[in-house]
Amino acid sequence: MKKQESIPPEDSFEIRCRKLGHLIYFSYCRRENSGLPCTRIIDCWYDYFPVEEFLRAKLSEKEWQEVFEVPQKPKVLSLVELIEQAQRKTKDRDQK
Repeated sequence: MKKQESIPPEDSFEIRCRKLGHLIYFSYCRRENSGLPCTRIIDCWYDYFPVEEFLRAKLSEKEWQEVFEVPQKPKVLSLVELIEQAQRKTKDRDQK
């Protein structure tokens, strides 16, 4: 079996994003999380190239821990936070 290269696919190659629900490029996944990789990037891209090896070479230990070793918020909590942000923005906009 030939070893995969640690080179990410070019932006001409897209896969379906499990988080957003549409086609996405690897370059987007690398910065989706406030400039850091999406927390799901390894699960989504491991079939296409050795993404974990690539990310370990690119990220500092601190960045790696921040993205992959901090427990993720439950989806319900994330949704509640997004709703609260939207309500604050609407309220701020209406007050202007």
